Amino acid sequence: MELPNHGANPLRLYKQAGISPPPQILDFSENVHPFGPPAFLEEIWPDMLGLTGSYPDPDGEPFRTAAAKFHDVAAGEVAAGNGAAEIFTWLARRYRSRQVVLIEPAFSEYRQTLEAENVQIKALQLVPENGWQLTVQDVRNIIPGCAALYICNPHNPTGTLLDTDTLQEIAQICLEHHCELVIDEAFIDFIGEEASFMPFLPAFPNVFIVRSMTKMYAIPGLRLGYVVSAAEKIGQLKQGAAHWNVNALSAVIGAKCLGEADYRRNVIQAASGERRKMQQFLAANNCRSTDSAVNFLSFQLPDSSCSAAFFTDFLKAGIVLRHTESFQGMDGNWFRIGMKSTENMAKLREAIKEWLKAN
Repeated sequence: MELPNHGANPLRLYKQAGISPPPQILDFSENVHPFGPPAFLEEIWPDMLGLTGSYPDPDGEPFRTAAAKFHDVAAGEVAAGNGAAEIFTWLARRYRSRQVVLIEPAFSEYRQTLEAENVQIKALQLVPENGWQLTVQDVRNIIPGCAALYICNPHNPTGTLLDTDTLQEIAQICLEHHCELVIDEAFIDFIGEEASFMPFLPAFPNVFIVRSMTKMYAIPGLRLGYVVSAAEKIGQLKQGAAHWNVNALSAVIGAKCLGEADYRRNVIQAASGERRKMQQFLAANNCRSTDSAVNFLSFQLPDSSCSAAFFTDFLKAGIVLRHTESFQGMDGNWFRIGMKSTENMAKLREAIKEWLKAN
């Protein structure tokens, strides 16, 4: 059974799994939080109609300038993309026919975009035995001769976090080997800017930081992301990018989102609380879970040989988990869940408890 490489779109999953979807579905397979976008969006929505009649700014303004101000960098050091996914296509083109290191398990878009550009991939496999942690020595051993190293921090699908001291060591090793470092910070917002590598960019011109706006602000339908690096590298990266790649609605809404400090604090608090409750529940029921710091985690059943039956039974019951068939090293024996509302998280815990009791 071939399953989708992404979470969300549960009806597509049901179709590929050959299971009729029940009337009600709870989707824990994607990592957008359940609290909705900032309140201002509903208030300004009628004004958005006027934007549809004009071409957007080719640099994604006013979003690009707002992002630069947010991170205290120059506007020329920022490029906006149609979601972070578009930025990974730019990066893959940059490394065409060269060699790149991926930390596995990894977001499937990395490999997909790199393979499309004939990039040779060296995999550095993380393992559960040490908590899925990347070590500096791992990087030192594998990096010679490579054009780039991709690191997702916090890591997807485990949610584990590398501290900035470790990342600086890794960035320095890459610099010494003339290797670029791509840091995907799609979920860093769920911890806070204190965990970001952004302040260290001036010391490491070999680093690209990719950010997503869709997860924290619950706007996946708008497709908005950005990349920050040295101005020269940003200019090179955008060569050949589609003109007007960021629509006008996304640029205006994204700029306003960056000013929503209270909203971010509330989301972090709520998502963190639900994650801790889920981690405690899993431990109490002899399930192994990852040491996540964000709004999702991965877990394994007490008997991983039951994983396929568990996943299928939950689909039939209308509960969609993120399978890990496409995550190298997890191979379907783990499940990733995004934190949702308090009510729906309680329903998930009850369903897991009942399934474990019956099986």
